[in-house]
Amino acid sequence: MEMTITFLILIITILLFISGKIRADFVALLSLLALVLFGIISTEEALAGFANSTVIMLAGLFVVGGGILRTGLAQKGSQFILRFSGNNETKLFILLMIVVAIVGSFISNTGTVAIMLPIVIGIAMSMKMSTSKFLIPLAFAANLSGFMTLISTPTNLLVNQTLEANGYEGLRFFSITPIGIIAFIIGITYLLLVRNSLMPKDYQKQLSNKKRLTPNTLIQQYQLSENIHRIFVPEQSSIVNKKLKELKLTTDYHLVVLKIERKMNEGLHLLPSSLHQEMAGPNSKIEANDILYLQGTPKQIAKFAVDFDLEIQKHDENEKLVSNKIGVVEVLLQPNSTLINKTVSESSFRKKYNLNIVGINRKGKFISENISDVRLRFGDALLVQGSWEDIEFLSNDTSDVVVVGKPAEIASQATASGKAPVAAGILLLMVTLMIFNVFPTVVSVIIAAILMVLTGCLRNMDDAYGQINWQSVILIGAMLPWSTALENTGGMTLISNGIIALLGGIGPIGVLGGLYIAATIFGQIMSNTATTVLFAPIAMKAAIEMGVSPYPMLIGVGVAACMAFSTPFSSPTNALVMTAGNYKFMDFFKVGLPLTLIMSVVMVIIIPILFPF
Repeated sequence: MEMTITFLILIITILLFISGKIRADFVALLSLLALVLFGIISTEEALAGFANSTVIMLAGLFVVGGGILRTGLAQKGSQFILRFSGNNETKLFILLMIVVAIVGSFISNTGTVAIMLPIVIGIAMSMKMSTSKFLIPLAFAANLSGFMTLISTPTNLLVNQTLEANGYEGLRFFSITPIGIIAFIIGITYLLLVRNSLMPKDYQKQLSNKKRLTPNTLIQQYQLSENIHRIFVPEQSSIVNKKLKELKLTTDYHLVVLKIERKMNEGLHLLPSSLHQEMAGPNSKIEANDILYLQGTPKQIAKFAVDFDLEIQKHDENEKLVSNKIGVVEVLLQPNSTLINKTVSESSFRKKYNLNIVGINRKGKFISENISDVRLRFGDALLVQGSWEDIEFLSNDTSDVVVVGKPAEIASQATASGKAPVAAGILLLMVTLMIFNVFPTVVSVIIAAILMVLTGCLRNMDDAYGQINWQSVILIGAMLPWSTALENTGGMTLISNGIIALLGGIGPIGVLGGLYIAATIFGQIMSNTATTVLFAPIAMKAAIEMGVSPYPMLIGVGVAACMAFSTPFSSPTNALVMTAGNYKFMDFFKVGLPLTLIMSVVMVIIIPILFPF
């Protein structure tokens, strides 16, 4: 009865996945709940999937991928690949797949996709193409690269472990490489032929057509370069130790102090000097050697500098308003805004939100002089400047304006600007730790994820959590306990014994074919690792009973378990690209099923040739 219930739940789950009417992660949670309610698995077994190292590693890889994207490393990688491919889409496609194969030969297929995902998205956006044409091939190519070396995927290690445990010689590092090369060539040829006819065309939004306004782009658009000035405060200046409100800059000079830059640790020779930047407020006290960033006309700035013995300095136009703490963003006035028909000074915008209005876009005309006297109108777009925290607060807690874009994302990109080499170093460290197996793979990924936050590649932990695709994490975590359910109810044993009884009379090639097909089917439902764990002992037992070499049987099981092309939840690689490519269940099914069938025929023929019975 329990076995029957389990298979019924499995069939219903698959049908719901196929229909696409309910989110895949919600379906997975419903099926998991059903298994618990019917007593198929215990609560502890149900929750074990979320504690699985694969799920933790998946979340960590999303964080690492976010750091790669935020720092611009993905963009640099995409530009490097584009230089070699030019505008030839076919050449680009083949080159990408080769890069995936090389990377996937030395680290896990999940890690390969996590590294390449932001790069592929960047390439697609640069060429104004849908990412959906590249991401399923990316996931499939990463799976195929799992047969290049012994360490490419855990299934290879499990096969090797089973052989050694039964007294056979283990596999060498490149023993299965010929299988990997053949599988990769066939897989890439197939994907090259079907990428245009089978890949979804309408799901992916063309984000590349939307011009993303970065802080520096906004500064240029609002034409602020002539009205933002850098002023140095020497020790003899009369404004030293005075508060800004005492200077009456707005009324007497029509100037606004945007931020104060101050060197720290100057008196401590053991510590290097560092720059501290802070928003300028009425109570901000000016110290000697401070650098003030002011908004105003050159004439107003010159008068202020002469009156107080200040020095006007040259500055980098792109750096004057944007830093890891301070930035700019565009906002739109709401129809019912209390700011409408008030001048900037009357609106008390600075006092209320601790932000400066530094520019106004009125029907395409940009205003950046004497801002405090300008009367605001409905339809105005305002360029505001201040700390990223205050900008984020403004986007969440006011009905006066609407913030354009996502301040948290813009802030993170500004913070990580220039840190692409740091992200590259972290990525290299993670890959090295994986290749030499210094730590378990999940530990290596967690180290890299934490370093992304510590080094500022990601702004903070909130930013790191925001990089995680929780839909994929929940989907994999909820589906992992299915192997336990099938094992507890005897469903797996029933199927495996049936294969041997049905096909044993044909000979070893028949049993290999039966094991391969069974492992392939179950590999679409559960993880390749779980499938290999369950089928490897069966393959070894069948080979011993038939008096043939166990190598083709076990290698066949390992290869079949990785042919997870037909469902989005069968492999973490598929789950990684599912949301990014806006795919549905049937997208994987219609592209993956033919490839799965082709590989089944080819591998059942090739494996006994390379590893005779």
